[in-house]
Amino acid sequence: MSPAFPLLVICVGSDRATGDSLGPLVGTFLTWSGFPGKVLGTLDNPVHAGNLETTLEEIKGERVTVLGVDACLGVKAEVGTIIVRQGSLKPGLGVKKKLPPVGDLHIAGVVNVGGFMEYTVLQNTRLGLVMKMAQTIASGIVEAEQRLRGLASSRTSGPVLPQRFTHGVPMNDEPRLLPLPVFDRQR
Repeated sequence: MSPAFPLLVICVGSDRATGDSLGPLVGTFLTWSGFPGKVLGTLDNPVHAGNLETTLEEIKGERVTVLGVDACLGVKAEVGTIIVRQGSLKPGLGVKKKLPPVGDLHIAGVVNVGGFMEYTVLQNTRLGLVMKMAQTIASGIVEAEQRLRGLASSRTSGPVLPQRFTHGVPMNDEPRLLPLPVFDRQR
């Protein structure tokens, strides 16, 4: 079963705050992997609060299925979880910004604890966690897209990072998804 329209992934965030870089990292990893769908929002060309409305206007009318990807803040027990849901992503919610919704489906990664001094929290989020989550999300998107096209093998696609970018340690022949729990909650 393939989606009704080609997949367009909009990865929201900024590379100026560690916690907020989840989206651009996912977009970059998807681009590096050779992902066949259209990707907007990478480290080199981020989609952020300043250009989100313009980006959404540019794709208006395109016959695509839009997947929004962004970081979010949650409670301590949720940090490190990946939320996959139908419906639009609400970017900027954790820092009390009013931005337009993104996507027909969305993936959000809980990168840190919210509720107090959100901008400072995003600035001081551990990069290692964000990198692992971005790698896992990108790998999942690649795997899902391959399965929808009937191209997936019997094993998972694993990390989408080229060997030279895998935490400085060469990977063995069996790449794997990093184990992060999937948590489904209302946003």
